[in-house]
Amino acid sequence: MDGLSDRTQNPTTGTSNRRRDIINFLFRFQSYFGLIIVFLLAILISPVRNDANLFLKPNNLLNIVLYASETGVLAVGMTLVILVAGIDLSVGSIMALVGCAAGVLLMQDHDVVLPILGTITVGHWPAIVIILSMLLLGLIIGFVNGWASEQFKVQSFITTLAMLSIARGLAHIVSADNSIPLAYGPNLGDPLFKALGQPLGDTGIPVPTLVMLISALIVGLLLSLTSFGRHVYAVGGNPTAARLSGINVTRLRIVVFMLCGMFASIAGMLHTSRLNQGSPNESVGYELNAIAAVVIGGASLQGGKGTIWGSIGGALILQILDNIMGLNNVSSNVQLVVKGLLVIAAVALQQLRPQEAEA
Repeated sequence: MDGLSDRTQNPTTGTSNRRRDIINFLFRFQSYFGLIIVFLLAILISPVRNDANLFLKPNNLLNIVLYASETGVLAVGMTLVILVAGIDLSVGSIMALVGCAAGVLLMQDHDVVLPILGTITVGHWPAIVIILSMLLLGLIIGFVNGWASEQFKVQSFITTLAMLSIARGLAHIVSADNSIPLAYGPNLGDPLFKALGQPLGDTGIPVPTLVMLISALIVGLLLSLTSFGRHVYAVGGNPTAARLSGINVTRLRIVVFMLCGMFASIAGMLHTSRLNQGSPNESVGYELNAIAAVVIGGASLQGGKGTIWGSIGGALILQILDNIMGLNNVSSNVQLVVKGLLVIAAVALQQLRPQEAEA
């Protein structure tokens, strides 16, 4: 009764509370509102040919989702790292290394030295073995990133910047500085690998899109329903308090970097399969797209705030912008400027976000 009496006697307080609730709601779901606004803007400025809006053509919308999938998968792993106040600049180079390594294993014969048996020639590896091997490679690189950062007490920016160079160099070594075209069939690559970049059966839904959605769903549930998720947010929010409460901060951060490396490996395989080649020069700048998607999705670079689905929304926003600017023949250089300004705007917007509005 007292609370009701207070609101009745002081309408200004009630109005202020409603305004605050609205502001909190807008900030909490900023990536979704941003996605809606960008989508509607794209419809309005899209070229029209033969009375058809080019942006709204089904094939164009499908391409948007397809091309956003690789950034989306990267953003899932990057979100975990940013939630613990880290950063991973090596994911683009990991994608290139994975693409080259997968291409070599898929397309070339290899001599393997075994005890007693001597040297035997191993033919083209089965796709499932390659996929598992590349996932393991991503986990190992992620472990090195996380371990080095924790062991030497340096910012992850430094260790992952070093890994960016190392992984890119290894990609050039593995591929002998050449692109590796993929071909499938008898005495060639396993067709199962090709399926990673194709539509699923007759549904028309790209496999990379399904991989992105499944990855986001699994990690989203881990963050919201498990102690692992609670620990991630706790470490990002206040690592000292998290450590005092019994959380093994070092181990958690290493695990998070391992997961980020694994998702970079997945994105690398999707990219390689879609392009039908592994190249050491691919995926340059993809790490910046992933970071941009996470920031636009509402995550804080200081850690402790952010959601997986917000990051997926950020990836879609970036791809819609790329698509509509491409349809309007906007220079690729201008596109880079626009994306950079968008990231600055997203970071500036975070400074205005109330403490109650957890993204």
